[in-house]
Amino acid sequence: MSNEITLGPKYTKRGKLPKKAIERPERQEVPEGVLNAVMFMRMPPSEKKLELIGYSNYSYWKSTVRTFLKSKLSIVLVILMASLIAMSFLYPAISTTNPNQVSLNTSTWNRPPTETHLFGTDGLGRDIWARTWYGTRTSILLAFTIALFDVGIGVFAGALWGYVKKSDRIMMEIYNIITNIPATVYLILLSYIMRPGFWTIVIALSSRGWITIAMFIRNKVVSLRESEYNIASQCLGTPLIRILTKNIIPFLVSIIIMQTALTIPYSIGSEVFLGFIGLGLPLDTVSLGNMVNQGRNTFLLYPYQLTWPTVVLTLITVSFYITGNKFADASDPKNHQ
Repeated sequence: MSNEITLGPKYTKRGKLPKKAIERPERQEVPEGVLNAVMFMRMPPSEKKLELIGYSNYSYWKSTVRTFLKSKLSIVLVILMASLIAMSFLYPAISTTNPNQVSLNTSTWNRPPTETHLFGTDGLGRDIWARTWYGTRTSILLAFTIALFDVGIGVFAGALWGYVKKSDRIMMEIYNIITNIPATVYLILLSYIMRPGFWTIVIALSSRGWITIAMFIRNKVVSLRESEYNIASQCLGTPLIRILTKNIIPFLVSIIIMQTALTIPYSIGSEVFLGFIGLGLPLDTVSLGNMVNQGRNTFLLYPYQLTWPTVVLTLITVSFYITGNKFADASDPKNHQ
């Protein structure tokens, strides 16, 4: 007996098979019980061929940048954000104006914007233009420092929380305790306990903000850990480093960027709020929070003293927030084409 393999009707996508298929013999006789050893040959292991992706020239970061730059709004906000950051760091380096220099000439106090003082002067004759950029630098450094601690500690704790199941109970209790305390009460109490200063605000905001980021990371890690493609990768013998770098980290980048983008404007806003209630940076430290707090007292008489620092503050927070969300969406592999 023999098994006969017969080609079906000569159909192609429009009704007929290709010429190569038509020219082949219609019947092939294969002896019963005989298998082709070549078809069942064991291939040598290769890390590069353990998992085949759909695009041979796929690059995660290139696809992320390409997707991000498709939006014209993203490009405009990146230019705006880069210009503000560059101005806040370059101007104090090249300027000879002392932002804390008090004028003894009362005629220079509360001057409106002029060619000499682009943003005017405050109640002590200090140049608001210089103080705005010095204060922007201080607020940006403060925000980046808080974001570094918040995201760094949060990502590490969240990854540990997601992988080690035994830590879930302890971390959940810590999460409930920290998040159930009102943020305003927590910041006020910590600011009263510690002397107001740069690192006091960093500790006050970072000691509370990391747990929220850790919860986001933990939830994502748990869902990725039980995904079918990760289980399949383990069955195929894929190394753990490759699983982390290819299957897990790309899906966490969007969350990390999003949390960083949210932390920076939140930190600047919190510094302004603490300065508003008198618990922020010392008054001799130039910052946007102190400038807004001082400008609100004279807003009805000299509105420009509050307007210009507020405009710069708004541009920074909005550009960071929208740019971070746009880049977070672009870094999600699901949005790559």
